[in-house]
Amino acid sequence: MSQQQWNTVDDYLTSLLVPADEALHAALRDSAAAGLPHIAVSPTQGKLLHLLARIQGARRILEIGTLGGYSAIWLGRALPADGRLISLEANAAYADIARANLARAGLAERTEVRVAPALDSLAELVAERAEPFDLVFIDADKPNNPHYLEQVLELTRPGSLIIGDNVVRDGDIADAASTDPSIRGTRRFLELIAENPKLSATAVQTVGTKGYDGFSLARVIE
Repeated sequence: MSQQQWNTVDDYLTSLLVPADEALHAALRDSAAAGLPHIAVSPTQGKLLHLLARIQGARRILEIGTLGGYSAIWLGRALPADGRLISLEANAAYADIARANLARAGLAERTEVRVAPALDSLAELVAERAEPFDLVFIDADKPNNPHYLEQVLELTRPGSLIIGDNVVRDGDIADAASTDPSIRGTRRFLELIAENPKLSATAVQTVGTKGYDGFSLARVIE
């Protein structure tokens, strides 16, 4: 199968199952116009995040890696009226774009974008004794994934869901000899999940408009 065929299938599924949405389209358009990297989740992946948050009954969501706010819109729309999404972004310019996109989607009141290196923001949330999050989406710099996981475990509770994006990386995740920091960080992230008796997890390979990749899904069980 080719990338062209994956794109065709994704286009079909998107047209069938993910109706056109101006706020989401505008978020991608404005992010591209501002020169943000084209690495937001695909529409079908965004819808998956939305459904997982709804299935989870999430009232509090934490996102690590905001970019232009596209995935934050999908997650924020899954929240109840009194819900809260906190998204962490290191780049202040990206955060400004994301806030504008979230506001246009009608989510300004239930979302917050914090600007700082994510490890610093996570440490602040731990120090604040933040109420546990029901769902966490980790989609930032991969070398730090193991450290993100360590701090996220202090911000969740039994029943919380932790989603890790981009864990297959064109299949390179299986290369134990890789010196790529993103591969090494992602491998250690998955190893820490596997070693932790408080987590029950799996990982799924995916193909589509974002190429060959995948995501991990872990539930805090105690």
